[in-house]
Amino acid sequence: MGIVGLFVLPLLNILSIVIDLYFKVVAVDIILYWMLHYKLLSVHNKYAEKFMEILKNLTEPVYKAIRKKVPPVSGYDVAPYVLLLIIIFIYQFISNLTKWIDRYM
Repeated sequence: MGIVGLFVLPLLNILSIVIDLYFKVVAVDIILYWMLHYKLLSVHNKYAEKFMEILKNLTEPVYKAIRKKVPPVSGYDVAPYVLLLIIIFIYQFISNLTKWIDRYM
């Protein structure tokens, strides 16, 4: 492995960890939305409300950008699912780039 790989690989590993964490945040947001929608969960204590507010602050800016490009389908917001697909694509790209750098640099 060359000098480029020594500097780039740790950055790509950190980026993949951050992307993985954000994937989990979006997944939890989707699961909680469905649980609230079907009334399997209620948000009537201050800790649950705070947790939902944190999730909304982390996801809503990205959802808003996606909603500008992808309209609702039959009145259903698909932005969270589009975001999950984008995150998976980026994660796979970084994973393959890491393998390529490890092999050729």
